[in-house]
Amino acid sequence: MFKVEELLRPNIRQLVPYSSARDEFKGEAQVFLDANENSLGSPLTRWYNRYPDPLQAKVKQALSQIKGVPPEHIFLGNGSDECIDILFRAFCNPGKDNVIINPPTYGMYEVSAHINDIEVRRAVLQDDFQLDLVHLENLVDENTKIIWICSPNNPTANSMNREDVEIVLNNFAGLVVVDEAYINFSRHKSFIQELKDYPNLVVLQTLSKAWGLAGLRLGMAFASTAIIDVYNKVKPPYNISQATQELVLQALGEVEQVNEMIRILVSQREQLAKDLAALPLVSKIYHSDANFLLVKVSDARRVYDYLLEQGIVVRDRSKVELCEGCLRITVGTERENKDLIASLKQFLS
Repeated sequence: MFKVEELLRPNIRQLVPYSSARDEFKGEAQVFLDANENSLGSPLTRWYNRYPDPLQAKVKQALSQIKGVPPEHIFLGNGSDECIDILFRAFCNPGKDNVIINPPTYGMYEVSAHINDIEVRRAVLQDDFQLDLVHLENLVDENTKIIWICSPNNPTANSMNREDVEIVLNNFAGLVVVDEAYINFSRHKSFIQELKDYPNLVVLQTLSKAWGLAGLRLGMAFASTAIIDVYNKVKPPYNISQATQELVLQALGEVEQVNEMIRILVSQREQLAKDLAALPLVSKIYHSDANFLLVKVSDARRVYDYLLEQGIVVRDRSKVELCEGCLRITVGTERENKDLIASLKQFLS
């Protein structure tokens, strides 16, 4: 039986969260003399002299309409990295607890664990980049607090088998975090609709990828109200700026434009894969449910360095386990993709 209170660090269980002026105020007002703001305004605009809504109610309401998840099941972080870090700080006891990752995967799970002095156990993916459930199960002990699953995965670009993720959810008493940063580029169904069935589930998404808002740094965690309450208890009082909230609200009103961008990027992904496959230096292109391709090439470092000389930056993943000899290539604009192919043909000449 999963119980949030039993999983929490004792100091977090007893924590009295910081109460900001805007947390205490409810309702409407015209004169704000409660938060020690500069009442004369700011050099930018009069409105940025005021602290933002600490719980981002308008943004969550807009996201609720798009995602089909009630606002009380949504946490907004300063990028998904904040959503990741808070889980470590709230649920994992430094020097005692451990978490499990499934490499190759997103590197911040391990970095954040080390920052918080949490042991990392590695259930390396199988050769087809799927979960190794037997290895994963053998790593779990009474001090395992979180299992991190990235799907679609970075850097391998594939989605994890849904049945495997469900097996983990059904058989692990700690938190299972499914990071869906690239879910918009996949045909697989999001796990956010399964929150009611799995109280130990946390789903991470972001506005950095499909929504094209990487510069605004807004990540999303979807979970039970009990877990969201923990997030809100631990987070800084004003973690999402007023400017970010305003711009995100504008963007969330353009769902059709975003859907069209996703359609174009998926189409460009398929075309780029075909063009790369025709090159003699490419030995394999892995299936992608993301906005990038994992491509195995001959002499990956030499190809990477050559592209860099041409002003084209890709990611060299050739030293990552199971990704030997691979480059990770983001799907660019049609022009950028053509420039990449032209440079690779020039490299071969």
